[in-house]
Amino acid sequence: MSLFDATGARKYLTAAERAIFLRMAEREDRQVRTLCMTLAYAGCRLSEALALTADRVDLSSGVLVFETLKKRRSGVYRPVPIPPALLEALDLVHGIRECQSHRDKGRDIRLWPWSRMTGWRAVHAVMVAADLTGPHASPKGLRHGFGVAAVSAGIPLNLVQKWLGHAQLSTTAIYANAIGAEEQDIARRMWG
Repeated sequence: MSLFDATGARKYLTAAERAIFLRMAEREDRQVRTLCMTLAYAGCRLSEALALTADRVDLSSGVLVFETLKKRRSGVYRPVPIPPALLEALDLVHGIRECQSHRDKGRDIRLWPWSRMTGWRAVHAVMVAADLTGPHASPKGLRHGFGVAAVSAGIPLNLVQKWLGHAQLSTTAIYANAIGAEEQDIARRMWG
């Protein structure tokens, strides 16, 4: 896996691009907005976000609990801390507290009852509205951007590995190969 495609084009969104994307998401339907926020702030795969159920939004701990769908076996879960603004938006838009008050605690209530293609189209439309094009303008670009942002912020690689659901630390290590502004930020920290 690499952060660049065969032509050398970047496959991750920069912090500035993520900010523009999130601003454009604010103008969208509430469910589209919360999906976009979840992808940007949790670094999950699109399929993992779309599989998220109300019972896996832990309001008291401030985490989303994703089932890692890329693993060969089911039942592998990982908690990912998210900002309070996303927790509030999920509760407001999807009625998390109300869902969790039912007998089944929201176990079978998916937050976005959409197909993968519908979710991809919704995210893509926000990318277009944000004037983002190229290989980085995708749900996967948001995931890669999350990884680069985490490493740039000094989050230990083993924690980034856990949050992204990578089986191997070597997969996570690609995010340390960021360039541009992210690489400059890392270099500035080294220079003191």
